[in-house]
Amino acid sequence: MAKIISIVNQKGGVGKTTTAVNLSAAVGALGNRVLLADVDPQGNSTSGYGISKRDIQLTSYDMLINSTPANSVVIKTDFLNVDIIPSNINLAGAELDMADMKNRESLLKNAIAEISENYDYVFFDCPPSLGLITLNALTASGSFIVPIQCEFYALEGLSQLMATVRKIKRLYNPLIDLEGVLLTMYDGRLNLTQQVVTEVKKFFPNKIYSVAIPRNVRLSEAPSFGQPVIYYDRGSKGAAAYIELAKEITKKDNDAVFANRKERDTYGG
Repeated sequence: MAKIISIVNQKGGVGKTTTAVNLSAAVGALGNRVLLADVDPQGNSTSGYGISKRDIQLTSYDMLINSTPANSVVIKTDFLNVDIIPSNINLAGAELDMADMKNRESLLKNAIAEISENYDYVFFDCPPSLGLITLNALTASGSFIVPIQCEFYALEGLSQLMATVRKIKRLYNPLIDLEGVLLTMYDGRLNLTQQVVTEVKKFFPNKIYSVAIPRNVRLSEAPSFGQPVIYYDRGSKGAAAYIELAKEITKKDNDAVFANRKERDTYGG
């Protein structure tokens, strides 16, 4: 069964889609089967994998609103071990369509359940809002990653995000937990960056990834070529950072699996 992770921050411009595209590619490159579900109406994860939003026949909108089976929507990408559920502007009207639907908060969870066993990881690229689509993603996820830009307003709105997660945990998904906080657009030479890191550590103690994503020209260029940065320029600092992040996440999961297996062997589970 897949580990399902939402990449979420209602603040735009924090590197959310950059992380969705490049983390999924890096986790796939490490040998894991990965599904990236683009549930952002902007569809930037879709184009980040070189898929034309104008040419796709079925999208996450069809899966959520028209009950199209998820396996009919999945597209195999040109990159190792990564499939994608694409998105386009049609999804912008989904929240109005969902408003009167039964079990509207679980539409994505139910759709993904049909195919999650085919993957080791499922990532959701969420829209920059706390509306029904993000609610669906968090209800369907076991955990979530929060990218935070190293700039003055880094923590703006995060208390609202965490309050939303607590409500979802109480009402819809008691198992969801914070996977980690990812510092993006990091420049260690700046005093402001160090101040932001200090504040984030206060807000999220023991939850910050050891790797931070640097400001990097190659990271900015890669989407225009329809490639994750590890394929566009594997030797770049951006590629190295996302590979290290993928290793950090998958190692933690492997360690947890090993610990659970050892406990079962010890106590007879």
